[in-house]
Amino acid sequence: MAHTTGARAGRIPKISQPLLRWFRWIVRQNFRAEFHAVRLHGLDRVQGLSGPLMVYANHSGWWDPMVAFLLAGELMASRRHFAPMDAAALRKYKILTWLGVFPVEVSSARGAVGFLRTGEAILRDGGVLWVTPQGRFADVRERPLVFKPGMAALAARVPGCTVLPMAIEYVFWDERTPEALLLIGDPVHVTAGETTDALEERLKRALETVMAGMQERAISRDAQQFEQVLLRGRVGVGGVYGMGKRARAWLTRTPYRPEHGVPGRARGDQVEG
Repeated sequence: MAHTTGARAGRIPKISQPLLRWFRWIVRQNFRAEFHAVRLHGLDRVQGLSGPLMVYANHSGWWDPMVAFLLAGELMASRRHFAPMDAAALRKYKILTWLGVFPVEVSSARGAVGFLRTGEAILRDGGVLWVTPQGRFADVRERPLVFKPGMAALAARVPGCTVLPMAIEYVFWDERTPEALLLIGDPVHVTAGETTDALEERLKRALETVMAGMQERAISRDAQQFEQVLLRGRVGVGGVYGMGKRARAWLTRTPYRPEHGVPGRARGDQVEG
């Protein structure tokens, strides 16, 4: 497709706005169906950011790109958003090439050059670039963090670039569906004259710090640790157990509560399922 081959020349990939709106709607519906809630802490670290911006996160599962689509629409809808993806994998999901995702040949020097050129064009044009620098699925407890080369080099090429770390975890608390937990860390501002190696070490430390903070919040099982609920899913255990709870509420003339956990702990006001 012409709009993807142009990315290798350092051009900004094209985005179909009607298709993007439709896809974001699909993403929201999928999160509602598959998760108890999507919870965020650190909204204040996003508000007010302007200029070249790169958001980078750990990469623990298939849902991570969907998190990026969700956050882009919820927190920074006025900006254009882009993300690199392994060219071989992207061929399986060609629809993404119309949504700001551009191909990168991950095992070649040509691919590295293409990523730098396209990423620089995006950032200098005011776009937001979403990156998972581990380049593979990795357990959230894996240390030390190992990054694929390129992110720090790209940030160093763009004056005034801000790099925002984010931790992502998917955990089961009290309900049958998991929580999607998002924690945004302090922005990393690129220093003029800073070497790529020094910047990469700062970026690793920043992500490790926010991942450690996420671990504490996830272990607490306390929804109050996340000030924003971006989406609420359905609750209820379903099946025979769910029917039993309904029957008991009817017989005892008490309010039916579909949630399994203690109301108000990790629930919020949910939609019955």
